[in-house]
Amino acid sequence: MNCPNCNNLLIILELNRVEIDYCTSCEGIWLDSGELELLLENEVSPEALNNSFRVDITSTEAKKKCPICSKKMEKVLFGQDEKASVHLDKCCYGHGLWFDKGELHSVAQISAAGEEKKLLNLLNKMFAYKIQN
Repeated sequence: MNCPNCNNLLIILELNRVEIDYCTSCEGIWLDSGELELLLENEVSPEALNNSFRVDITSTEAKKKCPICSKKMEKVLFGQDEKASVHLDKCCYGHGLWFDKGELHSVAQISAAGEEKKLLNLLNKMFAYKIQN
């Protein structure tokens, strides 16, 4: 599978028993449908997670193509607070989500529940992201 951002080949990494597709060039991450829910299963309920996405009709950013179906993905915002929202790319046919460098970390920060912050800690270990408390 090729990166929707730079067209390089994506490699498979295992993140908390979930296989993710990672671009070593631009450091983006592709999550197949349902994988974000698995990564955040102890942080946020599936209903709350689904309610955190909304289509961004004001985005002027170029649309990327889904690495599965090659159709243009829609721009979505993740998060309820406008100031703390993250812009993502979501396949219109439900194949998955594309996270540019650091965006999965931002989603994990928004979703972090309590003191555990399991996904944040995992991302920090794998990709050397700095966790902000």
